[in-house]
Amino acid sequence: MNKLKPKGNTAVNIARSIEQLIRNKTWPAGYRLPTVRILAEDLNVNPNTVSAAYKQLRDAGIIETDGRRGSFVPQKTEILHTETAIPPNLVDLASGNIDRRLLPEFNPDILESYRLSTDVGSHGDSPELMSFIRNWLSRNTGIHAETMLLSGSLDIIERALVQRCMPGAKVLVESPCWLPLLALLSHLRLEAVPAVMDEEGAVIPPNISFDNISAVILTARAHSPTGICYSKKRWSQWQQLLSRHDALLIIDDHWAALSSHPFHGMEGFTNEWIYSTSTSKFLGTDARIAIAASNGSTLRAMKKRFSLGPRWISKLLQHITLKLWQQLGSDGLKAIAESYQARRDCLITNLKQHGIHVPGSTGEGQHIWLPVPNEAQIIQFLAAKGWAVQSGAPFNLSKQPAVRITIGNLTMTDCKTLADDIAETLAVNGKAIY
Repeated sequence: MNKLKPKGNTAVNIARSIEQLIRNKTWPAGYRLPTVRILAEDLNVNPNTVSAAYKQLRDAGIIETDGRRGSFVPQKTEILHTETAIPPNLVDLASGNIDRRLLPEFNPDILESYRLSTDVGSHGDSPELMSFIRNWLSRNTGIHAETMLLSGSLDIIERALVQRCMPGAKVLVESPCWLPLLALLSHLRLEAVPAVMDEEGAVIPPNISFDNISAVILTARAHSPTGICYSKKRWSQWQQLLSRHDALLIIDDHWAALSSHPFHGMEGFTNEWIYSTSTSKFLGTDARIAIAASNGSTLRAMKKRFSLGPRWISKLLQHITLKLWQQLGSDGLKAIAESYQARRDCLITNLKQHGIHVPGSTGEGQHIWLPVPNEAQIIQFLAAKGWAVQSGAPFNLSKQPAVRITIGNLTMTDCKTLADDIAETLAVNGKAIY
């Protein structure tokens, strides 16, 4: 029977003993752990020692605690998917994907001058790509800072939070926010603190102490899912606030290469910041590289840790990304941006003709965010009319009913039909949207 019980007289040893019991399935999924008091008596240790051991296990995701029900061995952890399964007969306005028709043509000549590398000593960032990126950052954002290449924007955010935040730390996020963020914070055992969006950006929460905030994540332009771009005034308010505190600021500027709105700059932020952007919105996911730039030590720590794991982004991917980016040029990027903007504006205009207000109507990007009276009913009714839209609940902590509509698969003709169908669907509920 002793083999079924944890051992140890320190928090570390007790935690390791319990971890082993869980790993070898002596304590299976769903098993309820002894209470802190009972285990402390069995091991003849202070209850605070057991409590500390449980905290270590909880922070590592090895156990879960559910209030008065106590601590349990969690059920098998599944891979978190934020994608929505779309029936084949519906127009997909839910997945959040970009418009495949706008991606640049992949000409085999792109690879003509490339030679595969066999020497691990030749790894690292392509000097040609890094020079291109530094010049692009300088022209488009005014940023002159240390840079790093990673796989995606979420990769940058995850690595920055792991490097900077202890489990249990508070991270301020926009509400609603980018779909994967809340799942990521939950997985990292970080507490999400919401900052509600209005037409100028995230409103600074009035009743929280920023001394207790470890990181802040803001979307400079084309906020996902609302499309809102920060006003200069709101940006300045965040600069003044965060410069008085030690929180790490992470700026997600995913729409940067396509944006027609101004970037208000990082100069006014005297706290540590990391700027992030990506090629995915104009090159697609196969040619996606994310760019991080920073004024502080967290990025250097990320680089060191990266050098011990993946070590580098594929030189082939770097080569392809640079060539496709150069192939598009400023005219190609402008054409992509105008295509999205025209469809977004057209849908919003048609909705307004039905008296339906869309938050972020003067913004940009590939989504619109539509508050609704009854989320499930709207999704069901629109599906019956051939449209698949995304539930808004996963995007915001307040769980206020809304739907996200991605415009990548819409045509200009579709915009009026969709607006008519939305208006008819809302009329069934008997309420207008304001």
